[in-house]
Amino acid sequence: MNTLALAARFSSRPDPAQCGRLEVIRDSLVARIAEAEREGWLGEVEGLRISLAGAEDKLVHMDRQTSGGTAIDLGMPGIAPAQSPQMEGTASLAQSLDDQQ
Repeated sequence: MNTLALAARFSSRPDPAQCGRLEVIRDSLVARIAEAEREGWLGEVEGLRISLAGAEDKLVHMDRQTSGGTAIDLGMPGIAPAQSPQMEGTASLAQSLDDQQ
């Protein structure tokens, strides 16, 4: 599988059930990077490092998903009682002025 295909594979949302498979892919990428460095395939090294970064990022994200996001019960919001409508125009202004005194 080429590097672009691997990068595309890592662009979707991670599935925690695939963690073991992704670890195998990560380990394979590490071995392929070492081989490419030994052989002097600099372009291949760069592409493999991009794929490796994507795989490691997915593993971190999966670890966060499975390592205990705790739900917090915020309860149900209260509903304020309905207020009576104010008189329109100057009547509501007059009432407001009376209330201030």
